[in-house]
Amino acid sequence: MAMDLTPLRKLSGFIGGCLVDSESGMLMAKEGGGDLDLEIAAAANTEVVRAKRRAMEELNLDDNIEDILISLGSQFHIIRLLPSNDAFFLYSAIDRSNGNLALARVTMKGVAEKIKI
Repeated sequence: MAMDLTPLRKLSGFIGGCLVDSESGMLMAKEGGGDLDLEIAAAANTEVVRAKRRAMEELNLDDNIEDILISLGSQFHIIRLLPSNDAFFLYSAIDRSNGNLALARVTMKGVAEKIKI
């Protein structure tokens, strides 16, 4: 099972990222993090994914989540579900002052497509 998250580290403003099991909230792999506790981020963002899935079900939306963006004053937090298995997602935090949101989304998509679980 390939889980190479190192391309995320090349993103401008990269703070940290991880691969998460959305059923358990367990962190499967991580890159960076520094002061950002990626274990807590994994568990908390699992709840975000679950809430969005519930909302889609209640709205009778027959669609799939590609990514979820949370814009904070100083950071972007991006959640990207794996196309090979949407029970798992990538999470990245990017410094908003020097990060590039579009490039981060494209990079995360590429990383997510290479992970086979």
